[in-house]
Amino acid sequence: MNPIHILAAGEGDGLPLEETPNVLSPALYDIVWSLIPFAVVLFVFWKFVLPMFKRVLDERTERIEGGIEKAEAAQAEAKAALDKYNAQLAEARGEAAKIRDDARAQGQQILADMKAEAQAESDRIVAAGHQQLAAQRQQIVTELRGDLGRQSVELAERLMGEQLSDPVRRSGTIDRFLADLDKVAGAGQK
Repeated sequence: MNPIHILAAGEGDGLPLEETPNVLSPALYDIVWSLIPFAVVLFVFWKFVLPMFKRVLDERTERIEGGIEKAEAAQAEAKAALDKYNAQLAEARGEAAKIRDDARAQGQQILADMKAEAQAESDRIVAAGHQQLAAQRQQIVTELRGDLGRQSVELAERLMGEQLSDPVRRSGTIDRFLADLDKVAGAGQK
């Protein structure tokens, strides 16, 4: 620097041709040199970074939409499976009710069959008892006829004083006596 400039600057007066620089407005050469790197950065950003950024955003959008579609498909599949399960459950309940009704009807049929068998067995036992009683009655009647015949012959021998040892006479006498007894018994039952 020149001493004159120093002296002139020292007095507080600036040189008449020089202006004091404004801090808020930069010089034109600073603006130009700042715009060139900005344009280069903007061009690189526009040409390389922005397309890559768009591609990443598109991939994410596709993944998200694909995930949403998969979730919707899974939800629809789950709903279909739930509907199918509910239908199977309703069908199983219907089958269970049918099986219960069939079992109840079979139980009633078995009970009715058992009652019929028990009644048939009871009737058979009663009929067998009646047959046994009739056979015993016949046997007793036969035994009583023999005893009555002997006793009546003995009584007749005592009363008549003669012996009825002849089998033909004895048989005829016994038969008449028993016939008379049957008539008396038949008249008494009426």
